[in-house]
Amino acid sequence: MDWLGTPVWFWLAFLGLVVTLTAFDLGILHKEDREMGISESLKLSAFYITIALLFGVWVWMQKGADLGMKYYTGFFIEKALSIDNIFVIGLIFTTFAIPPKYQYRALLWGIIGVIVLRGIMIALGAALIEQFYWILYFFAAFLIATGIKMLFASDKPMDVANNPAVRFISWIMRVTPELREQKFFVRVPDSKTGKLALAATPLFLALVVINVVDLVFAVDSVPAIFAITTDTFIVYTSNIMAILGLRALYFALAAMVHRFHYLKYALALVLVFIGSKIFVSDFILGGDKFPPVLSLAVTFGLILGGILWSLWKTRGEGTQPAH
Repeated sequence: MDWLGTPVWFWLAFLGLVVTLTAFDLGILHKEDREMGISESLKLSAFYITIALLFGVWVWMQKGADLGMKYYTGFFIEKALSIDNIFVIGLIFTTFAIPPKYQYRALLWGIIGVIVLRGIMIALGAALIEQFYWILYFFAAFLIATGIKMLFASDKPMDVANNPAVRFISWIMRVTPELREQKFFVRVPDSKTGKLALAATPLFLALVVINVVDLVFAVDSVPAIFAITTDTFIVYTSNIMAILGLRALYFALAAMVHRFHYLKYALALVLVFIGSKIFVSDFILGGDKFPPVLSLAVTFGLILGGILWSLWKTRGEGTQPAH
């Protein structure tokens, strides 16, 4: 039996892998709240990247070289775009004064929320493309415009404290002025009645804002992968496998994210390239597919070039505290 063009057991196998990794991470590796060091962060991130690459081998064997190549292209794009996400997450934790030992828990639950929200966005996108193919041209034009905008955009930080989600939660329910360890909700005495009432903590506010920010980033990354392939399974799995290791990578990159300043220009060129591919394939190549090997090579080359150029230009700057 198929679902969205892929056998159901493929989906169940992938979800089983995600659940197993998450349970192993939370229940064994990080059963207690503690600060993660850069060395541990890099090792755990390498583990997740290895799992993602091995999953790509399985996709390659089961669905063919073409989709296998597209999985890797989508994975590398999402992984690179996540670096910008890490900078914003660090800003969120700083705004809400979340100490490093509680950040991993917030990131983990944030990833779980992302898995659900990205699934909804991708399912809606796939349904629209199936009914209206011209939506792909809209995605392509949007990616080109976004890439050009990134080339000339300023580095003005976002105003987390005035985020609409924060204001809305603060309006509909009580929010404690301080953390209550790793808890998202606690019961506090009502100032009028004296009875215990439910209240959110700053850790919950940080979690909500992280998920809102991810939706904003998904507006770029989801169309980018749809521009590579309309296979829903490839779009979703490449997205999620890249994000799964984000929480592990955060603690290493948060200390040196300032050294990736020039990566945004490489990512901008990637978005322009991916968006342009659709127009090239349909209007220049007469409907023939853009060679997946060339697409992966250009994408990987631009991202790697951006990383190396950033590290070269910022050499000697060292690292900064993750918190």
